[in-house]
Amino acid sequence: MEAETLALAQEIDFSMWGLFARATLTVKLVMIMLIIASFWSWGIIIQKLIVYRRARAEAARFDQAFWSGEPLDGLFEQIGPDPDGAAEKVFAAGMVEWQRSHRDDGGLIAGATARIDRSMDVAINKQSEKLQNGLTVLATVGSSAPFIGLFGTVIGIMNAFIEIAEQQNTNLAVVAPGIAEALLATGLGLLAAIPAVIFYNKLSADSDAISSGYEAFADEFATILSRQLDS
Repeated sequence: MEAETLALAQEIDFSMWGLFARATLTVKLVMIMLIIASFWSWGIIIQKLIVYRRARAEAARFDQAFWSGEPLDGLFEQIGPDPDGAAEKVFAAGMVEWQRSHRDDGGLIAGATARIDRSMDVAINKQSEKLQNGLTVLATVGSSAPFIGLFGTVIGIMNAFIEIAEQQNTNLAVVAPGIAEALLATGLGLLAAIPAVIFYNKLSADSDAISSGYEAFADEFATILSRQLDS
């Protein structure tokens, strides 16, 4: 009897495709959803890693140009009022408001410092939102994928027990396929969730660090403009 059971078990396809093909429609939908979530997460992860690397490189280049000793008006003429780089956008926002705060006679309109700070803060907030865009997807996948996989596992095990009851047979050849299909859903849920959680934490920290760099630059720039106002 045991030899017959083992022979039947060996004939069963336990590959991932075989398990997927034998699963019920509900479990298949759960697996497909988790696979899509996994690919979606990796797409966001790769895209964000590239964007953050470019943002750090752009900020480093602009920081070097800003502290090179070139007059601020000349630097602003080079990059223009609507540059491509995030750090340049913060600088341009401050310079645009600085120029607007001058009267025709060369004097400054009252409250120039506060307006310049607000303009740069708005620019920083816009860039921070761009940096954070997509991270909520990683957080959602990381928190929900294990439960979605567990749902598929529960449905799969329930169907396995129903099949056992219908066949009135508890042989390994009857029990193993249903349990394996059910556990595959949990495995896919973890496969989607673990990278999403890890990279969500990393990318959130990177985003905060880049935004902090913009804020530090804005404070330094505001200090320089304030010094010129006092003089």
